[in-house]
Amino acid sequence: MGVALTRSAQWTAAGQGTGTLEMTPLNETILNEIIMFVESFIHKHPQEANYVFVEPLEWKTDLDPSAFQSGYVVSATGVVSEEVDKNGQPLLVLSVPQIQIRSFGQLSRLLFIAKDTKLKEAQACIEANRNPVAKILGMDCNTMKEDSSLLNILDKMTEDYGPECEIKMKIAILLKQLDLHLLDHCLKYILLEIRLNPWAVKNDIELLKRFSGKGEQTVLESIEYTSDYEFSNGCRAPPWRQLHGEICYVLVKPHDAQTLCVTCSAEGVFLNGGKTDTEGEINYERKGAIYKDLVTFLKDKSAKFSENMSKQQNRFSEQQKKKDQPNEAHKKQEADASRKANTGSDQSKLEKNPINFGKNLMTKRLRPSLYWKTSVDSNDKSASKVEEIDSESSSESEEDEEPPDHRREANADLPSEYWQIQKVVKYLKGGNQTATVIALCSMKDFNLAQETCQLAIRDVGGLEVLINLLETDEVRCKIGSLKILKEISHNPQIRRNIVDLGGLPIMVNILDSPHKSLKCLAAETIANVAKFRRARRAVRYHGGITKLVALLDCAQNSIEHYPSSLYDEKDVEVARCGALALWSCSKSYLNKEAIRKAGGIPLLAQLLKTSHENMLIPVVGTLQECASEENYRAAIKAERIIENLVKNLNSENEQLQEHCAMAIYQCAEDEETRDLVRLHGGLKPLASLLNKTDNKKRLAAVTGAVWKCSISKENVTKFLEYRVIETLVGLLTDQPEEVLVNVVGALGECCQEYENRVLVRKCGGIQPLVKLLVGTNQALLVNVTKAVGACAVEPESMMIIDRLDGVRLLWSLLKNPHPNVKASAAWALCPCIENAKDAGEMVRSFVGGLELVVNLLKSDNKEVLASVCAAITNIAKDQENLAVITDHGVVPLLSKLANTNNDKLRRHLAEAISRCCMWGRNRVAFGEHKAVAPLVSYLKSKDTNVHRATAQALYQLSEDANNCITIHENGAVKMLLLKHIYTCSSIESFLSHEMGIIISILQIKKLALRRGRNQ
Repeated sequence: MGVALTRSAQWTAAGQGTGTLEMTPLNETILNEIIMFVESFIHKHPQEANYVFVEPLEWKTDLDPSAFQSGYVVSATGVVSEEVDKNGQPLLVLSVPQIQIRSFGQLSRLLFIAKDTKLKEAQACIEANRNPVAKILGMDCNTMKEDSSLLNILDKMTEDYGPECEIKMKIAILLKQLDLHLLDHCLKYILLEIRLNPWAVKNDIELLKRFSGKGEQTVLESIEYTSDYEFSNGCRAPPWRQLHGEICYVLVKPHDAQTLCVTCSAEGVFLNGGKTDTEGEINYERKGAIYKDLVTFLKDKSAKFSENMSKQQNRFSEQQKKKDQPNEAHKKQEADASRKANTGSDQSKLEKNPINFGKNLMTKRLRPSLYWKTSVDSNDKSASKVEEIDSESSSESEEDEEPPDHRREANADLPSEYWQIQKVVKYLKGGNQTATVIALCSMKDFNLAQETCQLAIRDVGGLEVLINLLETDEVRCKIGSLKILKEISHNPQIRRNIVDLGGLPIMVNILDSPHKSLKCLAAETIANVAKFRRARRAVRYHGGITKLVALLDCAQNSIEHYPSSLYDEKDVEVARCGALALWSCSKSYLNKEAIRKAGGIPLLAQLLKTSHENMLIPVVGTLQECASEENYRAAIKAERIIENLVKNLNSENEQLQEHCAMAIYQCAEDEETRDLVRLHGGLKPLASLLNKTDNKKRLAAVTGAVWKCSISKENVTKFLEYRVIETLVGLLTDQPEEVLVNVVGALGECCQEYENRVLVRKCGGIQPLVKLLVGTNQALLVNVTKAVGACAVEPESMMIIDRLDGVRLLWSLLKNPHPNVKASAAWALCPCIENAKDAGEMVRSFVGGLELVVNLLKSDNKEVLASVCAAITNIAKDQENLAVITDHGVVPLLSKLANTNNDKLRRHLAEAISRCCMWGRNRVAFGEHKAVAPLVSYLKSKDTNVHRATAQALYQLSEDANNCITIHENGAVKMLLLKHIYTCSSIESFLSHEMGIIISILQIKKLALRRGRNQ
């Protein structure tokens, strides 16, 4: 127990007197194993449980004296055990909060009394007694010493042999066995981790240095080591810190954050306590989470680093390849040296220290290198990687990237199952049919869910044999082989190997077999294998989609009546497996089209009417994937699938509810679908599912469906009735980003209505919305800016937004690199400026804000341009602000945009020009920059809003004589009269809305007549 706690447990500080145990998975495992050992000690070893410790174990406890009952003398402030030692001293003494225990029996009873807090008590005991073995058995038996082998301990005890010493010897053996058991658990845990080495860290830092410096395009301002001295092993950490696995310490200065003091260790990279102000020494204590490498750490700490890394992707990749070459040569030399060194005495040293042996082995097997590539919020799952190969769709899962093929080293420690599987594979290769079937049954008895067994089958050539068996005529061999392949194909590496060995075409051919069991197993295995792009393509290429769709037809006869025979049940199972395979394949756009052309939609619609939940899940999952395509959404409406999706929202199966909600989310882009969801009663179950927040995947799907359905005003009215707004406001905190994106999107749609805006404000929703403006998730920022903008329409809400500094945060989002975020922020600023008190002064208070807005007119994105024009229209209402943006060159930039055919941009551009005409000689400047003639062509648009805005702009421009001539020469008089007189329903409407146009026409005619007289 001493070695495990000293070398394997993870402590927060360097010194033994001040460190505490972190609640990491490894530490929790160690503590649970110790608890199990102590709890069972009193029953397994009753005689040894009475042994009195040399020194008591003492710590601060949270237990109340009232928790102790029989066997204890309890007072208000303390507890004393009735059990005493030979001197009459109690074996347990509690004087709140200190507790002293002197036997395993009392330790066992204490853990039973602690119940749910036993883990906390064990942690406190270990932290207070860093060397418990020395206190239990005495310093002679200190297992933390280097010479603490079991033989040395026993030698010391046998010098003074007696009955008490015999018990002490047994306890020493038990504690040593516990120590080895804990080390074994730690070794298994550590072997699963990818660990860094000094050369990988050094390469990463050198690369980062090369791309650091002053300037906006660099990834960092600076990065440097805290120590210039490098040891022969490549580490720069002091020797006593290298014992803790630490490699070096670096000072990193990002562009958008303070200087960070970072520890690079074998376990990963983390932020430490920094350098002290007085002595300049490093505070080694960890101050945050552990990251797998330096780049991942910096991406999380600095948005600017993440952005610039994305821009430098290709250059980093080339540099990394160059850096990897000498590193690989070094690794080869090290491997050769280690093979020579690991003999004789060195090998015995490794055996004496199993935990170090595990670390060395693991370091050799797993040497991670840094591949510089674009990463867009991975866990954060909220942004998608756009990578289209061979027309594959953007709905590809995270498993699309084929994993690297890890092969075991010849000298790696292998479990006994590995060698047993090797023997079974030999029988598969050389036996007759009967021996082959027996060998397959024997292989099936192994734990095929365990990765060791899966990779053992592959490593000894078992995959080739299993795939070859699929081409035999013996049905039993095929079934046995497919059962094994179905289990082991859950492993990503095995999936790739199956495709490489040509297994998919053989499985596709088996789908034509008359044996239903074979078809089921083949389809399920295809479902497991088709998790990455190349496998899905292979299924389609070999005609698998058509055959899988045909499997769906098997269950039609058994859906109208509940299957009463084994034959009917088998039909249902065949259809279920077919749907499962299609679900995996449907992540590809070309496969979706193949499913539709093969007639899959009517069959899926028919299967959706069944009551078999295990059938419904893959069916709805397939529909959910396919509903991202417009052709499918139209077919889903035609097949009346929405009704069944709504019905299954009331199911008790959480996974089915999730996929139904996700399918509705995909389909509800269409207005008719949104109406169907409401008409079939789907809004109420969606509203009730919002209150079930334990399943985050389901919650994300449900909130997504609510968001899309709330685009329709009628649905918003229903949601108000079901108190959905209050529920959505409650979900604005403590939720993952994929849920927040949908929640905020739904609120943005609901807040288009006045009563909902008031309700959001009264429920306290403005503050969490404004807080979300500081995030980095693109989709979330687009939705939250829309929601804040919708709330800003109400003056009282606008006051809260302004008080929370929300307008400044919106303005800062105009610098965001994503055009959608810029556009959404600009749209949100419009109601903020319009409804703010003293809006002109507020806008001027943002340093550089007006220049930023004007410069956005240089964007190539039409939505950004339209939104910025709308913002300029509101900004220009203040004369002082209008003067400032004029000085920044707003007139020539607006004029350049005049030649556009986008009606949305035309409308807001015309409004902006109309407003900007009201300062100085801007009217003349618009004419000089050729903006007038293109404006006249806007009158040909079919959008009446464009007509109205254009008329206002022409009215303002017509106050300049030269502009009037240009307007007249481009035929504006006739278009103004014809367009607007015939579109007005009454004289009053005509007079109220088009007065500016009449004045403009009169000015044009007057100037034209004057010009004629002069000629």
